[in-house]
Amino acid sequence: MARPRLRTADELLDAAEALVVDSGRGGLTVRALSARTGASNGSVYHAFGDLESLLASTWLRRARQYLALLRQSVDADLLAGEGRRAVLAAADTPARLAEQDLRAARLLTALTRDDVLTDGVAEPVASDLRALDQELGEVLRALARAVRDRAGRAAVDVVTTCVVRLPAALLFPEIRAGRVRSLARRQLAAAVGAVLDTP
Repeated sequence: MARPRLRTADELLDAAEALVVDSGRGGLTVRALSARTGASNGSVYHAFGDLESLLASTWLRRARQYLALLRQSVDADLLAGEGRRAVLAAADTPARLAEQDLRAARLLTALTRDDVLTDGVAEPVASDLRALDQELGEVLRALARAVRDRAGRAAVDVVTTCVVRLPAALLFPEIRAGRVRSLARRQLAAAVGAVLDTP
């Protein structure tokens, strides 16, 4: 019997992502991953230690992709002093990610950070997941300063509503369904504008 070919970490992450997007979190098993990639069970465990750390690493990779796109979306507007436009761009980032990489966007809308940051996740991966909060918080505070001239709790909460809560309500169902209609994006922009206009 031929020895199974060793798979790269990225190949395993791609396969894990596809399994979760296609079949939900329960679809990610070592057996399913081995069947999809031809990797041995041992190579999966060798690369990631356990299934929870593999799932967390899969989600973390896409969360980093989202944060990079988020920063790219807002940085130019922030530098130009266009805070309102930066918040609108930040809110639309999940839709932009779906245009660029629908499977990545579907993974991020199927699971939250809290879903993947479990007690069983290896500490280096868990630490990287917790660091995402700090990075997102920095963006939210920069946006709050741009639209409210301060970064206190109330100002950050307004921006969080615009950038996190409204997209979750209006865009995430669209992304999970495999498309983002222009109507949903227009509704999101209108809702963000209304929140920003509220004294």
